[in-house]
Amino acid sequence: MYGTGNKKMLNMLILEILQKYSDENHALTQQEIIRLLKQNYAMECDRRSVKNNILSLQEMGYDISLEKGYRLMSRDFDDSELRILIDSVLFSKSISTRQAKGLIEKLRDHASNYFNAKVSHVCNLPDLPRTANKQAMYALDSINDAISEKRKISFIYNEMGTDFKLHPTREEPYVVNPYQIVANNGRFYIIANYDKYDNIIHFRVDKMTNVRILDEKAKPMKQIPELKDGLSLPKHMAEHMYMFSGESVPVKLETTEDMMQELVDWFGNDFRVEKIGNGKIRARVNCNAKAMRFWALQYGPYVEVLEPKEVRDKISEDVKVMAEKYK
Repeated sequence: MYGTGNKKMLNMLILEILQKYSDENHALTQQEIIRLLKQNYAMECDRRSVKNNILSLQEMGYDISLEKGYRLMSRDFDDSELRILIDSVLFSKSISTRQAKGLIEKLRDHASNYFNAKVSHVCNLPDLPRTANKQAMYALDSINDAISEKRKISFIYNEMGTDFKLHPTREEPYVVNPYQIVANNGRFYIIANYDKYDNIIHFRVDKMTNVRILDEKAKPMKQIPELKDGLSLPKHMAEHMYMFSGESVPVKLETTEDMMQELVDWFGNDFRVEKIGNGKIRARVNCNAKAMRFWALQYGPYVEVLEPKEVRDKISEDVKVMAEKYK
């Protein structure tokens, strides 16, 4: 790989070998390290140099065991942490397949070959449903910078066409005050505001192209009624579970006790529950009205929305339309 023969690199090359070929369950002998140095880096080395350089790495703070061979005992990420990170990338819908595989390869560089053997199937998976927007990662970076610098952004917003390509929803760019990036259902969204309104809106980052950071300062968050006391992400995400914009409303619904896990999964723990007998419960939650309509349809056989009347009436209309379609 390097093939320079420069002995000053020896400790780093030995460290790289330990990272790739050892872990807490797999040790290397001095002879194996010497062989790998010659095989991978065309570097000649003797047994004493191996030991001296490993002792030097220990002094530098690397957790290397000398018991029954040499092994690197700890890393930046342990196997379970890497597995979580790889799975998060793998199932993210906000980046392209090519970008996902590139990120996974970088994460695998932090692991030993023994771990990589367990996740070799990752690179052979068929393409998962992902964004068609190759600019998504760059958009995320620009939005992050704009939020940090408290500046406005402009962008073109797109929708998917029947040709499976993104098409602008309008010619002129959107200009908004960005406040936060959030992840929901495998997608990234920004929480933002239009200058001329005092409410918040959401945009899917993978639908945004030509993102530009503007010189103009963003409107302070405290000028937005919903955000005047700051942004509580757990509360916001529970009330905007499908990332629809608009105010949240108090909702009373009736369901069964075995739906408690679904209620907690979607609404968190900040809601009231009342047992009404026969395994039934009534819950009071705060939720975006449009989001509640979609959620109630999703769990239709198991949930009845009692209040507010406008939401209940809208769901009733939806059910009638669906019944007509499925006659």
